[in-house]
Amino acid sequence: MELESVLHFLENKTILVTGATGFLAKVFVEKILRCQPNIKKLYLLLRATDTESVSHRLHHEVFGKKLFKIQRDKWGEKFSSFLSEKVVAVAGDVSLHNFGIKDQILIEEMLEEIDIIVHSAATTRLDERFDVAMDTNTMGAYNAINFAKMCHKIEFFLQVSTAYVCGEAKGQIPEKPFLMGQTLKSSSELDINLEKQLIKKKLSELQSQNANQETITSIMKEFGTIRANLHGWPNTYVFTKAMGEMVVTNMKGNIPLIITRPTVIIGTLSEPFPGWIEDVRTIDYVFVEYFKGAITSFVGNPKITADLGSRLKRIMNMYRPYLHFEGIFDDKNTEKLRMAIKGVGSVERKFNLDPKSIDWKEYLVNVHFPGLLKYSMQPKM
Repeated sequence: MELESVLHFLENKTILVTGATGFLAKVFVEKILRCQPNIKKLYLLLRATDTESVSHRLHHEVFGKKLFKIQRDKWGEKFSSFLSEKVVAVAGDVSLHNFGIKDQILIEEMLEEIDIIVHSAATTRLDERFDVAMDTNTMGAYNAINFAKMCHKIEFFLQVSTAYVCGEAKGQIPEKPFLMGQTLKSSSELDINLEKQLIKKKLSELQSQNANQETITSIMKEFGTIRANLHGWPNTYVFTKAMGEMVVTNMKGNIPLIITRPTVIIGTLSEPFPGWIEDVRTIDYVFVEYFKGAITSFVGNPKITADLGSRLKRIMNMYRPYLHFEGIFDDKNTEKLRMAIKGVGSVERKFNLDPKSIDWKEYLVNVHFPGLLKYSMQPKM
């Protein structure tokens, strides 16, 4: 594909996006529909059990968001018909074979039509229950790549991972795929099937003890952290995402695979408009507590970390690996892509990949913080 024809490449393509209600997936969907409205179709997989509930989630949790304001203004009364023509909401669950889709005719249509799969579905809680995180982040990747292998004309599979699958590494961190069973500790051996068996055994023990849901949740969260730490990862989220990478890399066969590893995800820079964000994310927890007056100062070395009041102890402990993170991510692949599109007018403008073009102080003070207040905090304050 020539870079001058990125939009031409997307024209008349059919794309499946999993985790369509997630922040990153919504931004992706908005960008695609705005930049290339002549795509053939978007299948959006949402966790739901039937047509009615998936339709409700699609309109309220995706296209009902302010993120799509530019699109609604552009299309006016025709926006609904535009969506009905281009978008198919699919009720399913990534933790299940064929995503648990019950309509066999729909499955056959998807397998016949899909050109690209963007697998974005994930649970991003750092301390998620081990069973939940395994089902979504690891087995979800397994089911997604299996589905891709059945698609008749699949062109590539994109796995959305996280940069922090590297754990707490220091120095330069290379862009290398995980090998199946690879761990971050030389003293441990990782077997994904064994981890699944341990989860099953732990749940059975808890059920035999008639443990209530609160107790089960608490113990399964702790169990995930223990298993992650054993193999060198700081939390359940990055552990299960790393295993998800192993699965798709090992099972992809002849399918071209892209693994993207975003770092901290915060609000939009400029598109479709500045500052849009949803909910309170990652380090924004600290900023929100400051805005609310729960904390009034930051004490410590500004070049290293932040030392905060006791009520934030749990949050700070959770994010400690990232506040103290000393790694430097190798981004040669992104830099090669940036250089390839440099000077290619419309492509460079529409798909800006240059972080050096961002005035970070200007962005934080005049874009991100106001956006955080406007889109994430006001309804709750």
